[in-house]
Amino acid sequence: MLGRVLWMLITVTGLLLNPVGAQPHRILVDTDVNIDDVLALFYLLKQNNTQFDLKAITINANGWNDAGHAVNYLYDILFMMDRDDVPVGVGGEGGILPNGTILPNVGGYLPIIDQGASTAGGCRYRQEVPPGQDGRLDVNTNYGIRKALLPQGERKYVPLQQPTAQQVMKDAISAGPITVFLMGAHTNLAIFLMSNPHLKNNIKHIYAMGGAIRSTCSENATSSEAGLCGDIGNLYSQDSNPYAEYNIFVDPFAAYTVLHSGIPITVIPLDATRTIPVDEKFFSAFELKQETYEAHYSFQSLKMIRDTWPNKEFHKEFCMWDFFMVGVALSQMQSLERDEGENEFAKMEWRNISVITSNRPYGISDGSNPLIDGRSIPKFNVQKNGVHSGHVQLGMQDPFCLVKGRKGKCQDGYTKEVNGPEAVSVLVATEAKANRDVDSILAKEFYKSFLDVINRPKQIGQLNTRAGFPLYQSVLQKPDFGQELMGKPIVFDMDMSAGDFLALLYLLKLPVELINLKGILVSANGWATAATIEVVYDILHMMGRDDIPVGLGNVFAVGQSHSEFPSLGDCRYSSSIPQGSGGSLDSDTLYGFARDLPRSPRRYRPETTDYPGLGQPTALDVWKSIVKSLHPGSKITLLTNGPLTNLAQIILSENTDSVVQDVYIVGGHIPHDNEKGNLFTVPSNEYAEFNMFLDPLASKAVLDSKLNITLIPLRIQKQVSSFQNILVELQLTDKTPEAAFAQHLLSRLWELKQNHHRYLHMDTFLGEILGAVILAGGHPLLNQTFEFMPLKVVAEGDVSIIGQLLVDENQTKMVKILCSINPEAYYEQFANILGAKQLSAVIASFVEEKGTWATQPNKTCTINHLAN
Repeated sequence: MLGRVLWMLITVTGLLLNPVGAQPHRILVDTDVNIDDVLALFYLLKQNNTQFDLKAITINANGWNDAGHAVNYLYDILFMMDRDDVPVGVGGEGGILPNGTILPNVGGYLPIIDQGASTAGGCRYRQEVPPGQDGRLDVNTNYGIRKALLPQGERKYVPLQQPTAQQVMKDAISAGPITVFLMGAHTNLAIFLMSNPHLKNNIKHIYAMGGAIRSTCSENATSSEAGLCGDIGNLYSQDSNPYAEYNIFVDPFAAYTVLHSGIPITVIPLDATRTIPVDEKFFSAFELKQETYEAHYSFQSLKMIRDTWPNKEFHKEFCMWDFFMVGVALSQMQSLERDEGENEFAKMEWRNISVITSNRPYGISDGSNPLIDGRSIPKFNVQKNGVHSGHVQLGMQDPFCLVKGRKGKCQDGYTKEVNGPEAVSVLVATEAKANRDVDSILAKEFYKSFLDVINRPKQIGQLNTRAGFPLYQSVLQKPDFGQELMGKPIVFDMDMSAGDFLALLYLLKLPVELINLKGILVSANGWATAATIEVVYDILHMMGRDDIPVGLGNVFAVGQSHSEFPSLGDCRYSSSIPQGSGGSLDSDTLYGFARDLPRSPRRYRPETTDYPGLGQPTALDVWKSIVKSLHPGSKITLLTNGPLTNLAQIILSENTDSVVQDVYIVGGHIPHDNEKGNLFTVPSNEYAEFNMFLDPLASKAVLDSKLNITLIPLRIQKQVSSFQNILVELQLTDKTPEAAFAQHLLSRLWELKQNHHRYLHMDTFLGEILGAVILAGGHPLLNQTFEFMPLKVVAEGDVSIIGQLLVDENQTKMVKILCSINPEAYYEQFANILGAKQLSAVIASFVEEKGTWATQPNKTCTINHLAN
């Protein structure tokens, strides 16, 4: 009888919340895939989809993630939760013309005011987001645990086939009434509203986590706390702008556009989220309640953040930002008194606010504002003397914003209370509600809801990596060379472009008595982002070389990091790399093929309190350990295929003359018959080459050193850049896993080059293999010839000349230059080495690895088991 009563009560409650015939709330999520966004997604996906139906996800790539890592991360989460039906949109290759015309499928890589025809561009606002540790490196890898715990499904990023953010938004919004959750910058939605005003009425409501309206300081703040009361926002550091919050700051004009769209909006600002930190009692309760895979993954994510937090204030400073917002939104959406903003989790108020997009005095023209400066007609029809026409913050150290001895005066991105025509009436969360159960150890009502929902047996995650494979093992594949006489010690310095991975495969295939690859240094300021180091680990695992150490280099060029906050800095040079197609989106995913590789147990790991000293080694750490391991009299040969940042750091840190035999540099352009360089994203600079341009001060330090340098310049790289010829040779060779992988990758690069203008530079990556082939030699018909030249690099001055190489007869240092090579022999040599049966792949692919985990023990090899 009691069971029947309970059933009737549940049924009646369900009917009240979702009456018969009522359609579920359709939801679109726009996210920057930060850790709190991931927990928010799990909370949403655990809801009853007859009430809340997630229809689409779009990625905001203008904040805390990099697009290539984020899209595959979301595919893994959706696969885990059995929601492969949810489309995911990222980027796009449209642009915004100088007159303000928005072309179709604009990628949201840059704030709207900085959008142009290319996805390359500066980091005016994004300077506040660290590109390495404590920022996008940690977010992209989820502090290293993403690959360890999340399963990998069939969906993956594929160039030119990946749905764009704008297309996914258009499909979802045009299909019927929908609610939008904004968990990052508002760039994607603002562009959509500007391009599709006729679909605006289909958006029922917008819920946004972002902004900071009022200080949360108590009136009785102590003297030590009083200094924080003006810090309404949360930027780091706040010496230029103490008012803005990240999600609004990274694109203030977009946030203004969304706020002023006329669509009903509820904002959950820092004012409210600061009242619901991940406190110690919630954390302890969560640790004891991990009954689903998604709960376990979510807890491990929080634990990694706590264990890497820079101080002891994690439980006060890390808040439930986006997952609290989703809780508030869902509660408000199902409330019968929704118009009054009633919900279970937050106190609400109506407030009149706007978003500050420029600073007074308005109407000035100082070169900071691309909407106004240098234009007879302002872009997007903004008013010359209106709220968008003042100084626009240029970066964290913008002199206009800094006030000596006081907090900065800039307010870009401030969600400010205002009156008059700029005011928009918005429902605002002000505070998290206390737990209705006064006897509970959980102080807030949402703490209880989150733990209950994430541990529900319904809508449960179907598997994680270990549970999905009964014979899963974390096994390092290490060779046993026995007493074999090892060859020339080599260190490979790469920026993880497609050509670098092909060069790495070539080096790994060479006989160890000829070439002894001692270590890999990764440049994180070139063609791929720092998190792509995990692809390097996967290649080494595939080839059975988990013994080779990998060091992560700096994320900034020499002189570009902030002196007081080294995790932050400028992007003057790295901004020349496109963030979308043909750039880091493709490099980070290895043009869609990274997920075909086996998954290495090695991965990026930040140093934690549980594993001190076991974090990701730096490039300098790896270099020093290699030098220490050398036999007396041995010297290292260096091959560098990217910006010279790592090599310059090595030179500046110690005396390298005694341990370096030769340096082979793939890069630089020596103009010949007015032949242009390859810096296609900086049209004013016609004669520079990317690797020199990306860190000119490092290039100068290396060229000015006493090292024996062999330069493989751009002109010679272009002579061996025939996709047709190298593919013919690969077709003729034996199909080892590595030869097949190279053929697939090169075929894709060639196809992309032929089919889309964003990929016209693909032959640059093909030429990057040349350094590895020249260093090793071995083919009798390569016919290399060299000459010596006194070279210097332009390291300072205007961007139109930076990175150019000049012949300077006043230079006493001579650089050895590769002048010619036999292309046919080069193609044949590369194909023959990759097709050789010796030193072939130990694990061919992720498919083979899954088969091994599912059906039989791992292949025997010299192995080392890792802790989870």
